[in-house]
Amino acid sequence: ARRTEVNKARRSRVRTFVRKFEEALEAGDLGAARNAFIAAESELMRAVGKGVLHKNTGSRKVSRLAARLRKAQAA
Repeated sequence: ARRTEVNKARRSRVRTFVRKFEEALEAGDLGAARNAFIAAESELMRAVGKGVLHKNTGSRKVSRLAARLRKAQAA
């Protein structure tokens, strides 16, 4: 039960960082989006290291966020 609580908190933290990135992208603020991406990537990889997410899942999510950032920068 304790592990479940810890993992739930970590997963929630990851979602918060990803949401901040998405909000910055939608606002069109590329500088903030870039910083939010770095933070989200770090948080995702940390969750992978802690065993909350599978390695491939973390990599896939980071890859998709990076693709969205590149697309926004190109536009």
